[in-house]
Amino acid sequence: MPVVNARPAETPGEDAPAKINLALAVTGRRPDGYHILESLVVFASNGDRLQAEPAESDFLHVEGPYAGELDGTDPSDNLVMRARDVLRGYLLAQGSAAPSVALRLVKALPVASGIGGGSADAAATLRLLARQWSASVAPERLRDLALSLGADVPMCLESRALMARGIGEELEPVESMAPLPMVLANPRVAISTPAVFRALASPDNPPLPPLPDRRDVKAMADWVKAARNDLLSPALSLAPSIGTCLYALRQTGALAVSMSGSGATCFGIYPNRTDAEQAAGRIATAEPDWFVQATVSS
Repeated sequence: MPVVNARPAETPGEDAPAKINLALAVTGRRPDGYHILESLVVFASNGDRLQAEPAESDFLHVEGPYAGELDGTDPSDNLVMRARDVLRGYLLAQGSAAPSVALRLVKALPVASGIGGGSADAAATLRLLARQWSASVAPERLRDLALSLGADVPMCLESRALMARGIGEELEPVESMAPLPMVLANPRVAISTPAVFRALASPDNPPLPPLPDRRDVKAMADWVKAARNDLLSPALSLAPSIGTCLYALRQTGALAVSMSGSGATCFGIYPNRTDAEQAAGRIATAEPDWFVQATVSS
């Protein structure tokens, strides 16, 4: 049977979903200065997207609503290019091919916003180029490469509900997690993660409470309220507008609100998708300069 209205196949791509820390405890500090964390992490249904095509020379094109935030940054700091180079270096050392590639990044998430945009992009680059180059890389080796790029990259490589410990490299899958209808909101301030950690009152805090029935949205929202993000207070001291963002989410009837990672993106959990979408519309109307998006966690 002929195919009607057939379209050309899309360039191979990989989603880079936003990372959301539902709770984050700072439980210690290693002698090398890295903080020891415990965090329940989920991933949003939205995020950035990477595409790749063979090319005569390496190239990265960035577009999308937040592409401009990368203008003027040092290319050596770009996690997409660093991920490409790390994977290529490993494959060449193994005698495998890793030819030039043109990468296209659609930047839909704001930069330095606590939802793992750069880390998610790096993880997506590793997954995408491993396919593009037909690479045979053991999962544990790919995780090692991810960790060499940053503490958040291994969890973004998984892109599923996880309990992350250590500096982010100890990952425990969290099964049977209910999809959480959410709103992400960022008052359009970029916060330096090192600055937030420097403002932390103490690196020695208790671990997170035990998880409830993960299949129940209300139970998970109650847990988020009872748990905490130890980076919220120092982030608020650096960017008071985070408090305004949390207040806006509470005013829309969210079951629970908090901040993700080191900020400044905040989130609200809602009973259903319709409530989340309506809340996002209200906040976006009141604060047109903010980043606001309804999503569902996975």
